[in-house]
Amino acid sequence: MSTLGSFIWSIADQLRGPYRPNQYGTVILPFTILRRLDCILEPDRALVRELAARYENPNRLKVEVKKATGRTFYNTSNYGFANLLADADGLADNLADYVDRFSADVDVFEYFDFKKEILALEKAGLLREVVKSFGAVDLHPDVVSNADMGDAFEYIIRKFNEAANETSGDHYTPRDAIRLLVDLLFAEKDVDLTEGSIIRSLYDPTAGTGGMLSLAEEHLLAENPEAKLSLYGQEYNPQSYAICKSDLLAKGHDATNIAFGNTLTNDAFKGRQFDYCMSNPPYGVDWKQYAKAVKEERDSAGPYGRFAPGLPATSDGQMLFLLHLVHKMRTPEDGGGRVGIVMNGSPLFNGAAESGPSSIRRWLLENDLVEAIVALPTNMFFNTGIATYIWILDNTKHPDRKGKVQLIDGTSFCRAPAKSGCRDVTCVFVGRTSRS
Repeated sequence: MSTLGSFIWSIADQLRGPYRPNQYGTVILPFTILRRLDCILEPDRALVRELAARYENPNRLKVEVKKATGRTFYNTSNYGFANLLADADGLADNLADYVDRFSADVDVFEYFDFKKEILALEKAGLLREVVKSFGAVDLHPDVVSNADMGDAFEYIIRKFNEAANETSGDHYTPRDAIRLLVDLLFAEKDVDLTEGSIIRSLYDPTAGTGGMLSLAEEHLLAENPEAKLSLYGQEYNPQSYAICKSDLLAKGHDATNIAFGNTLTNDAFKGRQFDYCMSNPPYGVDWKQYAKAVKEERDSAGPYGRFAPGLPATSDGQMLFLLHLVHKMRTPEDGGGRVGIVMNGSPLFNGAAESGPSSIRRWLLENDLVEAIVALPTNMFFNTGIATYIWILDNTKHPDRKGKVQLIDGTSFCRAPAKSGCRDVTCVFVGRTSRS
């Protein structure tokens, strides 16, 4: 459980009355993002204002800000948490001005309809206290690490969804599962990843709050501090997208690499391929509403389209994401690609012979793409005890692995240090594959 997240969530106590518990997140999440960005911007605020007065063209200003601060985003407002409370009567207008004056790549507050919440808080007489509370929290990366910030965001989302009676697992992948997935994904490439100032790309089509992307980057930098990992992602939940994008902005990544939208119907990175791909797609989610678009794409794209090998039942779209990831792997001629994806048991067992799922499995095996399948401990994922598996795919397998699929039973390699169930299950299974 995130101590920081718990503290931030306690600020929501001030919202009782005008807000119902299932509405707290619409205030807490954007304010947390705003305060995080505010802490990052504060040291150079005066310098950026000077540059803004000198360069009116936004593109030129962005270049000059990057030269001066190293950041790809900025804010030209005269306000920030340091002085917002100085003008009590103009607080709502000044806060709205602050949000409006971020550089164009910071579009995250639009997805919360944040200015509407500012007016609602002002009307309820709560705005001043909420701003004061967040202003007292130092969220600068030097104080709160990116990993801790990610934990805090996911804790807040979990609490929000509990209050709303929604499925928190749709937005949260346990850190232990991600670390194992990342370890497996990079396992066969360790030598390559430690050589010089390498540049690699990583893509997550179900990015959520960006936890997988962040931990993968941490893993690679721990192996090779000079490495550069370009992160790409797409997310269709507005709040998760906003958190993911703001988190990567704070780390200096290109904000345009994080896209909003439905990956299955609108591939934001069409024509792009990546060194590494990873995903924890939603389990058992009905895709009937997208069936027409998916089938039309399959029919028009022909044998080289992303859904050409087959279509799963419309009651479960996991294998659509699996096929999408395979389509995104860098070709063997261009160095090859690896995929790591977490799914439940349906893609392994569902579908009779010649059915869509069966045809997809046959196509994957006939093309020798599946390297390993790892059975994870049950109760590892929030609010569910279903069996889950990590699939590792590679289109440039090591010669010792060609024509083989390694099956690993990791179901017993876990411990539960507390009685709070699945939230505290810790995976102790070392997931590094071996050629021995």
